[in-house]
Amino acid sequence: MNMTGTLFLIPNTLGDTESLAHVIPEHVQATTAALGYFVAENAKTARAFLKLVGARHPLARPLQEIKIAELNINTPHAALTGLLEPLLAGQDAGLVSEAGVPAVADPGADLVRLAHQHGIPVRPLVGPSSLLLSVMASGLNGQSFAFNGYLPTDAALRAKRLKELEIRSRHEKQTQLFIETPYRNAAMLEAIIASCHGSTLVCVATDISLPSESIRTMTGAQWKSLLASGKAPDFHKKPTVFLLLGQ
Repeated sequence: MNMTGTLFLIPNTLGDTESLAHVIPEHVQATTAALGYFVAENAKTARAFLKLVGARHPLARPLQEIKIAELNINTPHAALTGLLEPLLAGQDAGLVSEAGVPAVADPGADLVRLAHQHGIPVRPLVGPSSLLLSVMASGLNGQSFAFNGYLPTDAALRAKRLKELEIRSRHEKQTQLFIETPYRNAAMLEAIIASCHGSTLVCVATDISLPSESIRTMTGAQWKSLLASGKAPDFHKKPTVFLLLGQ
């Protein structure tokens, strides 16, 4: 029986290229350097990541000879099997994220599921997850939490969704996480304040693991006062995770 390769799930930094040694363990870097085939959202940024890895661990092949197949939101589902062909032929491969861990809030999840269906071993490697790190630092309920991805951009639908999440959070004592396109962070925080009860705890976690990291938890009423005083968070165009817990 032919042996398949292993699909390694390779974490990336959360945006700071200088932090590779601080957030990506050495054994993960060494495993990455030994691979000759990768699946990534963007081949250019994946090569930049591999160049950083190669500065610390010699790559198995010259960078220009390493094959990188792209998988993003525009990749048709029918194309996924083709991405697994090298693994089915016995070659190990790496699924690398643009930032953080692959297959979480990331299009790689479908490829991982298909790998399981084909009997391909899947090995997740240790690295930074902005979602878990934000839960850790928020002070909100870490026993029960849910990630909700992006909320509606329409103001009325977004307000409705926020109220639904707040009710669920209060009833189930469950922390609710969501993200926003970075240039709309201010609008999101204002919507949270307008839609949720003043006693609801809200955490804004920005640039996690970067030198500019900022993580702050306050009640909705306290956030409202802060914004009214003109002291909004410095989070414009910066990756941010929003968390709330109804009281």
